Amino acid sequence: MIRLHIPQPLSARAALAPTLDQSRYLTQVMRLKAGDELLVFNGKDGEWRVSIAEVLKKGVVLRAEEQVRAQITPPDVHLVIATVKKAALEFAVEKATELGAARIRLTTTARTQPQHLRLDRLDAIAEESAEQTGRLDVPPVDKPQTLAALLDGWDASRRLMFCDETGGAPAIPALQAVGAGPWAILIGPEGGFTPEERDRLRALPFTTAVSLGPRVLRADTAATTALTLWQAAIGDWER
Repeated sequence: MIRLHIPQPLSARAALAPTLDQSRYLTQVMRLKAGDELLVFNGKDGEWRVSIAEVLKKGVVLRAEEQVRAQITPPDVHLVIATVKKAALEFAVEKATELGAARIRLTTTARTQPQHLRLDRLDAIAEESAEQTGRLDVPPVDKPQTLAALLDGWDASRRLMFCDETGGAPAIPALQAVGAGPWAILIGPEGGFTPEERDRLRALPFTTAVSLGPRVLRADTAATTALTLWQAAIGDWER
């Protein structure tokens, strides 16, 4: 069944107004008509079965019928990734959403290459991925911060899985030794971290430096690999 993210309050008999693009998708692409049903979520009120109450010239009106899934809390893991080339960053956002990241935080480092970022495009990718994978929330994508500013304002209660291309502990046992709780995963730029950045990261009391294996991975591959390892070690895959 079609799923849409509509950030409006959901309750029995509530009327919902999808965006114009969503309305066009429902009526012109999927050829739905009045009385047809779909699923809607807003990140707060679970998932609801809704029906098309009315088809207008510019848009549709939906009516919430019943809740089919209660809201659940996603794993408390953030992906922190250095801004990389457009295709790689979009892939990383898509896969991070599929793998359950609660938040995606962009950072710039000494070796980050200047990129023209469209946060609205990244938000749309996260939303579409959440719709397709059955998630009940959409992870926000934050504006880039320098790595120094990010670390200066870091909440020390959130552990940082530092994926160090020069080597670190095997990921799964290292994660299991620390255990579940708030985490973030840090993926560096295409040129890697500088020695100074690496020294600072390793000196932080909340950092766990890990290896992603014997091969140097592209940033988008590293993000997917790291989130997979985190989920396998201490995530929600046993639900």
